[in-house]
Amino acid sequence: MKRTLSALILILAIALPVPASDKECDRITNAGKVAQEIMDIPDDIPQSVIDKADCVVILPSVVKAAFIFGGSYGRGVMTCRSGENFRGPWGAPTMMALEGGSFGFQAGVQATDFVLLLMNDRAASSILTSKVKLGGDASAAAGPVGRSASAETDVTIRAEILSYSRARGLFAGISLTGSTLRADNGANRSLYKKDISAQDIALNGKIAAPACSKVLIATLTQHSPKNLSGN
Repeated sequence: MKRTLSALILILAIALPVPASDKECDRITNAGKVAQEIMDIPDDIPQSVIDKADCVVILPSVVKAAFIFGGSYGRGVMTCRSGENFRGPWGAPTMMALEGGSFGFQAGVQATDFVLLLMNDRAASSILTSKVKLGGDASAAAGPVGRSASAETDVTIRAEILSYSRARGLFAGISLTGSTLRADNGANRSLYKKDISAQDIALNGKIAAPACSKVLIATLTQHSPKNLSGN
């Protein structure tokens, strides 16, 4: 009888869907892990670049199969520096979705992490209020990589969004031109248990950051506590 009951409990545990808020927290937790791993390697994103970013978008473990079936490329989170002119601490995350585009994976790679740096307020505001086509509605470029790379190159100065990818431990700038980035409002509703705009979450400080975002925010705060851009 005990074996039967244990088996039944196990079956029910497997069959029952994971609560939506747990799924969103898993997404935030994974984004925090990606941030930790990338920020701890000085030869990845140059310090001078991250220090001038207003917002960061992290899309962890974008699976290759998503490109083949359905074209839904990835889901992740975006967090911005709070306050006027993005001068305050990193704030609550908003859920994001990356879709479309013609870029691909390296041969044999099963999953890729994407990191996007939003370098000015126009890029942040546009993405939070509408679907933005990278390279069209917002200028985008592959971000510079390496300790000696600078944020003062022509490419980084002109680009509103700098994009990176990481697969099998290899980190590089990648062009996401042609892809679209938008707020995942349904996921925000599931996470925060209310209808609230992505702009109110990320820019207007209308809601507290969930506990599951602790690692993500702490990592960004540790590695880039102040906005050093000329905004």
